[in-house]
Order: sequence, then C-alpha cells, then structure tokens
Amino acid sequence: MKTFSLLLAGLLLSGFCFSQDYLARARKGKEWGYISTDGKWTINPQFEHANDFSEGMAAVRKAGEWGFVNKTGTFVVNPQFQDAKEFHSGLAAVKKEKEWGYVDVDGKWAINPQFELAFDFNDGMARVRIGGEWGFINESGRFVINPQFQKINDFKEGLAGVLKGKEWGYIDKNGGWVINPQFEKAEDFDNGMAKVRKGGEWGYIDQQGSYVINPQFDNAQNFSEGLAAVKKGKEWGFIDKKGAYLINPQFYNVKPFKDGMAAVKKGKEWGFIDKNGSYLINPQFYNAQGFSDGLAGVQKGKEWGFVDKAGKWEINPQFEKVRDFKNGRSMVRKGGEWGWIDQNGSYLINPQFPNAFRFVKID
Repeated sequence: MKTFSLLLAGLLLSGFCFSQDYLARARKGKEWGYISTDGKWTINPQFEHANDFSEGMAAVRKAGEWGFVNKTGTFVVNPQFQDAKEFHSGLAAVKKEKEWGYVDVDGKWAINPQFELAFDFNDGMARVRIGGEWGFINESGRFVINPQFQKINDFKEGLAGVLKGKEWGYIDKNGGWVINPQFEKAEDFDNGMAKVRKGGEWGYIDQQGSYVINPQFDNAQNFSEGLAAVKKGKEWGFIDKKGAYLINPQFYNVKPFKDGMAAVKKGKEWGFIDKNGSYLINPQFYNAQGFSDGLAGVQKGKEWGFVDKAGKWEINPQFEKVRDFKNGRSMVRKGGEWGWIDQNGSYLINPQFPNAFRFVKID
C-alpha cells in the first residue's frame, strides 16, 4: 500500500512538474500572455507581441519596445529595444535604434550595437552583417570569419553554406573553403549529405563536395527515414541514398516519410504509402499531414480530423485547422479560436485563443 501511495504521489508530482515546466504563448483579444498546460494564465495577457521562452526568459513587446521577462512575467530586462531575438548561450541579439548588438541576462551590453543584422549564437558563433556583407563573430564580439559573403547559413555538421559573388560553397569554422563556390543554391548538411542545385537541377553532395547523387531533379527534399522525395517533371517519387528510385515518380505532391509512412497526393486526393510505394491508406483526403504519435491530421471536405495507421477515424473531422500531436496533445482551431485536445479528441484546453503557439519547456 505504501509503495502504491509513493507511486501515485510521484505521478502527481510528475504531472505538476510538466504543467509548471511548459508554457505556451497565446493571444486574448489584442494582447499576448503565457498559459500553462491546464490552460490557465501563468502570465496574463498584456504584451503587444511575445516570443517563446529560451534559457528561462522570453522577449516581449510593450509600448512599442522589446524587453525580457522571466517565467513569472517579471521584467528582467526592461523594454527598450526596437527588436529582440531569443537567448542562446546567455546572449540575445537586440536592436537599438538602427543597429544590432547582444545583451546578457542582466540586460547589459555584451557586444555593442554595430551590426545591420544579427542572428542567434549557434555552437559559439553568430551570423552578423556589417557593410552589406556577412561574417561570423564569437561570444566576445570578435570576428572569427570576416565579413565577405553575400549570404550565409549557420554551421551544420561543421560546415556552413555561404554565397560568394553569385555562387554557393561551404566553409569550415576557420573560414577556409572546404567546398569551393560552384552551386546556384546550397542547403545545410544533414547526416553527411547536402542538397545543391547546379545547371538548374538538384543533386546531393558529401562533405568533401563530391556528388553522391548527380544533379538531375527539378526539385528535391532532404532524406527522412532513408528516403528522399524528388521531383522529375511534374511528378514526385522517392530515392535511396544511392540515387536509385525505390518509388517511381507518380505523385502530384508528397511529404517526407514519418513513422514508416508518407502522405502523397494522387490526382486531387491525399493518401498514405509505405516504403514499397504500396497504399496503406487509399487517396481520399483533401489534405494531409504526416504521422506523429501514431495519428495523422487529415482534411475531409472543409474540416480536419485524425486517422490511425489503418486509416480509421480516431478523431472525426470537426476542426478548421490542426497541428501535429506532440507529447499526446494537439493544437486545433474551431470557431476561429485555438485549443488543445488529447488523442481521444477530448479538449484539454477549450478553444479560446485567436492565436497561440506550441508549449515550450522552460529551461
């Protein structure tokens, strides 16, 4: 009996902690605040705009200026900025007058305003633009890669795509060329491969810049669960990492594989296929999302509901919009307002917000 009581207390405490540790920004009327997972206001609506929490603080706008609040809604950094981004590595990019710099958690300037644009720190480096060109700074504000590029992406898997002149290539964290500029477009590396476009066609390269799959596609997506959707002419199919078609081009539109299934559009309707290209759920929906937590949002007529992997309705069509399930809950819109449901379709939070975003864990 004692063991059961302790287990029950633990579960109750776990639920309480989840409720306390997650907040979602939501709008009531014209003002934004933050709600807990039971739908109650943790920070009352009072802001003109609000961003998600990051590192225990959130950027909010009041009386036309941005500042930062903690999870109780108390201003830690008073409103004083024209714009503000999230905290990363203890620093947040903020705009003062016409220039961007970075403040610490006390609101003190860690890097003085001097940049035309600035982005979040990622792995100790941040993208900034000065004099019309992009480079990277470290957390002390010193350039580790001098401004010289027309466009740049964040580092992913040790490399960053950069535009020099009219061509894209990839640099390492010292600013040295690993893959010389040669592409019309170049996207981030993902699991050792990156999508690039050359001669109007898309292919895939490795981190040495060698083609793993030669440019040949009119459009392409990243690999997901070992397959990538590619478009040839007007139709989409799926290839493996050697570039061989596992599912021939035949679909008008597709979405990436999730949980072993992919949403595909054939004619005017969406269905779901397996990795052999066989239909697990025949085309019958006006629109469809991918599977998440065992359910997929699908649109029948003008309303959205959720089906299981056999295509059976688990939650009947009744919503104007839906978002994927995460941690057993989904955002849904009904009557122009957002709420949250569980996997049985029961409301956890009744629709009441004209706008809202997902719950975010408070660090």
